[in-house]
Amino acid sequence: MVELSQNAENIISIQKLKKVYSTEDGDKIALHDVDLNIAKGDIYGIIGLSGAGKSTLVRCVNGLERYDGGSVSVEGREIASLGKRDLRTLRRSIGMIFQTFNLMPSRSVAENVELALLDSGLDKRSRSERVAELLELVHLSDKGNDYPSELSGGQKQRVAIARALANRPDILLSDEATSALDPNTTKSILRLLKDLHDTLGLTIVIITHQMSVIKRICNRVAVIDQGSIVEEGRVFDVFANPRASLTRAFVSTASNLGKVNDLLDDGSELVSRKPGWLLLRMKYAAKGVSEALVSHISRTFGIDVNIIFGDIDVVDGAPLGGLVVIFEGTEERNKAAIDYLKTRNVEVEVLAR
Repeated sequence: MVELSQNAENIISIQKLKKVYSTEDGDKIALHDVDLNIAKGDIYGIIGLSGAGKSTLVRCVNGLERYDGGSVSVEGREIASLGKRDLRTLRRSIGMIFQTFNLMPSRSVAENVELALLDSGLDKRSRSERVAELLELVHLSDKGNDYPSELSGGQKQRVAIARALANRPDILLSDEATSALDPNTTKSILRLLKDLHDTLGLTIVIITHQMSVIKRICNRVAVIDQGSIVEEGRVFDVFANPRASLTRAFVSTASNLGKVNDLLDDGSELVSRKPGWLLLRMKYAAKGVSEALVSHISRTFGIDVNIIFGDIDVVDGAPLGGLVVIFEGTEERNKAAIDYLKTRNVEVEVLAR
């Protein structure tokens, strides 16, 4: 996972950004007082529900949308102050990929990639060499003469990525680029983006409504709700200790730890109560938890620990998630085990006793 110092240079700086759309029903505020700083080399995720303002935000970054207040600075240049010519030049340093791929069906794979180079000043031979280099980069060297209709969704997105990288951008914007793909293909595309980040030194901004995408690849995340940033920080910190209600909802829907409430409501035998019995939800609250805690507390405190189910992922090199367990022991031993867990950066919630 990408690690950057807090003093890393900001390649994108957004301050008090405001965007208003005029509609038949009056003005609609799409973005309100958005503040974001994205460091050079970040893989930065922006997550929110549909209509939250994610796509509008990213379109303001590359100048496709004019904003109504605040500032957007990319590589030290204020977007709103740029004329058409300077904006075109800036956009060459910003690649962009979309959910719908935006490939031309009447052109081959190689021709689709070459489209991005037509204004580059390169001659035909140099363009062909660059296209071959790009297709090799996205592992499609054998598909140059194929047409989009002959490709899978993942292959189409790889072509779109190759095209976005044609002019050697410093920044790659990904607007829901994996939303139309199946889970396995999504993983392969995210793996490719991570490899390209490491190889080319890209700064990547990922717009998504999928928490799994953020957890897999990003080092920082901002949560956007109704046009405003409600939470921002390192991915592990934000999802391990969510403060905003929307962030908590994302964490809850992506985890099966809440299913224990259904078991309790249904009177499931899995959670049938006995003397000395505690039903607990354990959650990792900080990085650095790597011990075999379940076996340790069982041996040390002389209690039986029954794991009902768990949901643990590795984020930023550390386990994130938790377990639902039953402790069976004396009241003193159960309490001692819980106190120990809390000293090991594990949050413990007693659900039933």
